[in-house]
Amino acid sequence: MDIMTGMCGMDCSACPAYMATVKNDDGERTQVAAMWSKMFNAVIQPSDINCDGCLSGSERLFGHCRECAVRLCGLEKNLNSCAECGSYSCGKLEPLLSKLPPSARENLESMRRK
Repeated sequence: MDIMTGMCGMDCSACPAYMATVKNDDGERTQVAAMWSKMFNAVIQPSDINCDGCLSGSERLFGHCRECAVRLCGLEKNLNSCAECGSYSCGKLEPLLSKLPPSARENLESMRRK
């Protein structure tokens, strides 16, 4: 599977919601919903676990991805990722990167070098 990098540098193709969606696997959706409900102290239903990736252009996005300030900012600026932004790394991106795997920042840094 190819890597699909989100606006923030996260590998969307490694996201459990994306993987369950691609596989159309209701059992996996149930597992992800239970895991994230506990992790984020929220009520997440298996039906919420549908996402085609934050830059896919699809309306089928996980709830947080739909309202993510970093994603919305990049889309407004017509960027492919935050790596292209003249304000990199900004006050919107840094708090999100602190919660993501280090690979997200590494992906952005790699894109900036290219």
